[in-house]
Amino acid sequence: MLKLQRGQKLVVATHNDGKLREFRTLLEPFGLELVSAGELGLPEPEETGTTYHENAELKSVAASKASNLWALSDDSGLSVNALDGAPGIYSARWAGPSKNFDDAMVKVHTELMGKGAMAPGRRGAEFIAVLCLSTPEGETAFFEGRVAGTLVWPPRGTKGFGYDPMFQPQGHMRTFGEMEEKEKHHWSKSEIGLSHRSRAFSTFVKECCPDD
Repeated sequence: MLKLQRGQKLVVATHNDGKLREFRTLLEPFGLELVSAGELGLPEPEETGTTYHENAELKSVAASKASNLWALSDDSGLSVNALDGAPGIYSARWAGPSKNFDDAMVKVHTELMGKGAMAPGRRGAEFIAVLCLSTPEGETAFFEGRVAGTLVWPPRGTKGFGYDPMFQPQGHMRTFGEMEEKEKHHWSKSEIGLSHRSRAFSTFVKECCPDD
């Protein structure tokens, strides 16, 4: 089992500032020294995988080898039932080269309109996250989390990133874009945050993090 030590330097294999903020929030209690692949100037590997697991592994292994440090990545996306699981692993690509998720949300909504999927019951979706922890020696471990919800239109809230403003998690009246970071992205022994990443982290923390 891979086990991190308090004070250990860990590369978060991302160039996305929003995602880095989530990692910092989730890992704050464990005394780890976090640095992102972007801050280290590491290149972004081409995501050629066909699954979340494959793409997460590509990113963490590349960051670990380039930095000679342990690295943690995630690959995540929005899977829309009426769109046969799209955009899925291509969720970021739907935002285009400029990573404009306002455009990506419009694209999702337009695709749903084309399917006649306007009623909430036909707008079901799921956020999926897969974490991969890698070492320079080539060891890897995976952790998965999911959260179901409904896609709303127009988007609501500015507190998240990506597709958060149009995703209303099951059992809640607010979108992820209307929720505070701590509500969505936290983990403790007694409570897990609402987000898919929090759910993946709950397993990761139990298995790999130092005692808090």
